[in-house]
Amino acid sequence: MASTASNLVIEISTELSETISPPFLAFPGNQERIPFSSTGKEKLYAEAGVTLEEKDENPASDPSIEFTCEICFEDFLAEQTTLMECDHRFCDDFKINDGKSRRITCMAQKCKTICDEGKIRDLVTTKDPNLAEKFDRFILESYIEDNKRVKWCPTVPHCGNAIRVEDDEYCEVECACGKQFYFNCLCELHAPRSCVITVTWLSEKTKHCPKCHKIVEKNGGCNLVQCICGQPFCKTFEDYWRLTHYYRCFKAHIDSLKIEASESKPKILDKVRSLEAKEFLQLKDFSWAMSGFYRLALSRRVVANSYPFAYYYFGDLFANEITKEEKGIKQNLFEDQQQQLETNIERLSMCLEEPFANYPEVMLMETRMKIITLSTVSDDLCKKLYECIDNDLLVPLQQTTHTIARYRSKGVEKASEL
Repeated sequence: MASTASNLVIEISTELSETISPPFLAFPGNQERIPFSSTGKEKLYAEAGVTLEEKDENPASDPSIEFTCEICFEDFLAEQTTLMECDHRFCDDFKINDGKSRRITCMAQKCKTICDEGKIRDLVTTKDPNLAEKFDRFILESYIEDNKRVKWCPTVPHCGNAIRVEDDEYCEVECACGKQFYFNCLCELHAPRSCVITVTWLSEKTKHCPKCHKIVEKNGGCNLVQCICGQPFCKTFEDYWRLTHYYRCFKAHIDSLKIEASESKPKILDKVRSLEAKEFLQLKDFSWAMSGFYRLALSRRVVANSYPFAYYYFGDLFANEITKEEKGIKQNLFEDQQQQLETNIERLSMCLEEPFANYPEVMLMETRMKIITLSTVSDDLCKKLYECIDNDLLVPLQQTTHTIARYRSKGVEKASEL
């Protein structure tokens, strides 16, 4: 089913570790509200390692009073010790081990209370400022790892940013670094495919080299393939001929998408600049050209991703949920929507390739209207294809739930800085 909740996507810098409050780290996956158990909130907090009683940080007004450390069992002045939330006290003369940094528990035997990160940071800072910075970074990482609505940008090498969504993790986002990805699974943009189908699709058309373990993609020929490392191996791809048909259609659109981005886009920009330089034209706004290009790119990606979806939906993946007759009816409906979108996309592509910068103004106005109309129709057909996949194909499924990102006419949601 389609994901409908709106998202506010925010870019988070790794320098913001100090803004993360310790209570978020008490429960793994604590971003959800946790109900009190029937046994009482005291037991719930105890199991989570959180104390309820407020402790006096400086119970001894006389600095000459000594306390016994519960680790080394030596006596120290109050100012040389630290009182934990659980009322256990330890000396500050400790050894730092470079290891665990998240949800550190009290050092007292059988005590599971989670230490306050602020206290640990202060203790670490007095020993090694460099290690304190590392601790802060680990705390930030633990917050991101524990929160399903915050994830690292999957760029390689890493850009250092994390993305947070407010409502819905089933969405397509763009990091401040420009990387676009599907938030839930961190894969490339793949709507209107679900994450489950996408992962299955990637494993279906690829195999790992037995020597270097790199992914080898098979897109034709016999079962004997050769890795870039030189290692040949033979691997049978199940349902090969049917897979080849859908994969070739998918790849044809992906290849066109790449060519249009690298070759067509610069040409369109040149034509726009040429038109803007012609002062005698009554038409002054040429944004329709690039708007048409962006609509073409978005629509082509949608129809490309619809082929892997069709391969699985009308294959054997849901054979036990829909009858052969139902499958035939739904396949005709789906392919009709898909074909309409493909036809309109190619028409839009041809119009954008025309040398309209050299046209007389009357022809230029006609071309402008064709591009605007085809762009509008493409947008509408994309919406209809999403609705067909969600309402007619996915919603009736009973045994499995496949959630897809909602269609956005404006494209991928871009992150803003926090």
